[in-house]
Amino acid sequence: MRCMPSRKKELNMADEQNFDLIVVGGGPGGYVAAIRAAQLKMKVALVEGKHLGGICLNWGCIPTKALLRSSEINHLLHHLDEFGFSGGNFSFDVEKIVKRSRGIAKQLSSGVTHLLKKNKVTVIDGYGKLAGKGTLEVTKDGKKIATLSAKNIILATGARPRQIPGIEVDGKLIWSYFEAMVPTEMPKTLLVMGSGAIGIEFASFYQNMGAKVTVVEMLDRVLPVEDAEVSAFARKAFEKQGMQIFTSATVKGVKKAANSVTVTVEAGGKTQEITVERVISAVGIVGNVENIGLEGTKAVVERTHVVVDGYGFTGEPGVYAIGDLAGPPWLAHKASHEGIICVEHIAGLNPHPMETGNIPGCTYCRPQVASVGLTEAKAKEAGHEIKVGRFPFVGNGKAIAMGEPEGFVKTVFDAKTGELLGAHMIGAEVTEMIQGYVIARTLETTEVELMHTVFPHPTISEAMHESVLDAYGRVIHF
Repeated sequence: MRCMPSRKKELNMADEQNFDLIVVGGGPGGYVAAIRAAQLKMKVALVEGKHLGGICLNWGCIPTKALLRSSEINHLLHHLDEFGFSGGNFSFDVEKIVKRSRGIAKQLSSGVTHLLKKNKVTVIDGYGKLAGKGTLEVTKDGKKIATLSAKNIILATGARPRQIPGIEVDGKLIWSYFEAMVPTEMPKTLLVMGSGAIGIEFASFYQNMGAKVTVVEMLDRVLPVEDAEVSAFARKAFEKQGMQIFTSATVKGVKKAANSVTVTVEAGGKTQEITVERVISAVGIVGNVENIGLEGTKAVVERTHVVVDGYGFTGEPGVYAIGDLAGPPWLAHKASHEGIICVEHIAGLNPHPMETGNIPGCTYCRPQVASVGLTEAKAKEAGHEIKVGRFPFVGNGKAIAMGEPEGFVKTVFDAKTGELLGAHMIGAEVTEMIQGYVIARTLETTEVELMHTVFPHPTISEAMHESVLDAYGRVIHF
């Protein structure tokens, strides 16, 4: 998003060069930080050279959900008979599906522009680089356009896809998530490297749109950050849909043809070649730490991310970092909350420091996956004596009525204190339900309060209640 010419002219005025706070990067961390600072009566500048809303809004969270919605509809259209309908010969237009996704991203980016204007945030179209204490140099197209000053500067420059040497993204045969979101035609065969949230969401989208999808994961299970039971259930569900999945596997190399790629995969001590039309590389991200002036400061970079405390402080006086730049979990909602904590700390409001254990993770594949807190294995590793409850969707009336009986809820409690250590879900609508457990953890709720909470009937959320009851031997409906 480009700022208006009149705004650029204002930057030549001396009083427009000095701010209370400068935010570098207009993604979900940066723009939220800027708005919160403006609410606190700070004079704020936001420097962004590409897209207001960042990768999440323009090339990640939002447009991918639009694509996934289309794939869900495609799946339902091919299972109409299960709901008493008949029909056939359905087809889809890839161009229209992509156009809808891009239109939604554009609409929301325009909304961010409006919010920043409403809150009187000065938006500067360019790239910011630290240039001494309290100073930021802004460039555009290789030319210096402004030098700004502020007592505090927040770096929110985000991250980019990690590249594998020898298997670099070329934009044609080997895609990153950028290319995967705007296909001009639907590939019949596809291989996805990496089974984290990004990789699995694209695998799910293309599988549901009719492609034959292969997933290669270096670790021993898909969705490796999730609870082991969820990972195992997800793998069975994906394979039932037709996906081919390799775990504890590595891609040793690729050979490109005119319109296909032959991928050498090593798994279980065996090597095989798999030929597909396209490859998606989803093997993680690296922080955008370059060219922002960190050299010579007290900020520490580890594994391409800036080390910060619970308030985003980098160690360099007046310099903070938030969002993907500041490390995991690499989630938009983490970045936004981190931005608010950072700004309120700068303003002296004494906010609670970031508690990453209370940040939910959601993966919008089919079936959906959501979690918060410790997995069962991590809880044991941390030395907790635990109680574990589970409840399957097949025991939930609403899930059965919806035709979505596959899935379960799992809860992990500290046996001595009743603290909810973690909650893990897989199945329909779980990304909407996880927030109930997030609130419970934030409020330091125990099993007692959760047991005494009345859940509406019929809803899938009742499985959350039953899982808590199951952990204490009181489950009713299974």
